[in-house]
Amino acid sequence: MPKMKTNRAAAKRFKVTGTGKIMRARANKSHILTKKSPKRKRRLRQTTVVDAINVKALRKMLPYL
Repeated sequence: MPKMKTNRAAAKRFKVTGTGKIMRARANKSHILTKKSPKRKRRLRQTTVVDAINVKALRKMLPYL
């Protein structure tokens, strides 16, 4: 059976922690930053865990992570 292909777009956007959780960047940090408070922009820099509902689809896209 052939090898499974990794979805390259997903591979660039998601990372896996040592315990196997999938991490993602937060949205809303790319433009219109003047009206966002510094506290909000600081929070947007941090990564967060992907919701459980999306994990199954991501595991299919990233079979070797």
